[in-house]
Amino acid sequence: MKAVLGVIAFILLLAIAAGMYYYTTYNRLIRLHEEVQKAWSDVDVQLKRRADLIPNLVNTVKGYAQHEKDIFEYVANARAHLLNAKTPQDEIKASNELEGAIGRLLMIVERYPELKANEEFTRLLDNLEGTENRIAVARQRYNEIVAQYNAAIKSVPANIIANKMGLKPAPYFTVTNKQEKQPPKVNFGNSTSQLVIGLCAA
Repeated sequence: MKAVLGVIAFILLLAIAAGMYYYTTYNRLIRLHEEVQKAWSDVDVQLKRRADLIPNLVNTVKGYAQHEKDIFEYVANARAHLLNAKTPQDEIKASNELEGAIGRLLMIVERYPELKANEEFTRLLDNLEGTENRIAVARQRYNEIVAQYNAAIKSVPANIIANKMGLKPAPYFTVTNKQEKQPPKVNFGNSTSQLVIGLCAA
C-alpha cells in the first residue's frame, strides 16, 4: 500500500512540476513575443519617420537637379514599397531598398555645389542622419530581443509548447549596405563633398 501511495505521490509531483513548467514557459514565451512586437514597433516608427523626410529632401534636390528624373522615380518607388509593406520581412527588404535609393539621391549632390550650401537641404540631412542613428539603435535592440525569442522557441522542450502556441521565429533586421558597420555620416569638405551613408551592424 505504501508503495502504491509512493508511486501516486511521485506521479502527482511530476504532474505538478510539468504543470508549473508549462505555465512558466508559456508566460515567458508570451512575454518574449510581446517584447519582439514592441521592439519592432519602435523600429517601424523610425522607418516611417525616415520615409516622411524623403519627399521634402527630394523636392529640395529637384530645385537644383530637375533632370535627375530616374533617381527621383527610384526613390519614390522605394518609399512606396516601404509604406505598403505588410510584414516585418517585407518592411526590412523595403527599408534596405530605400537606403540604397537615398544613397543614390544624395550622391548627386556632388555635382551641385549650390545645393550643398542650401540651408534647408543641410537641415534635412541633419534630420536624416539623426533618424538613421535612431534606426540603428532600434534595430540593434530588436535583433537582441529576436535572438532571445528565437532561441527560446527552438529550445527543447519549450519548442513543443511554442508549436502549440503557433509561435514562429521572428526575422532578424539585417542590412545589405556594404558600409553597414559605420553610422551614417555626411561630410562636406571645402572644395569637394564626400557622402558616406552606412548603418550600424545588427
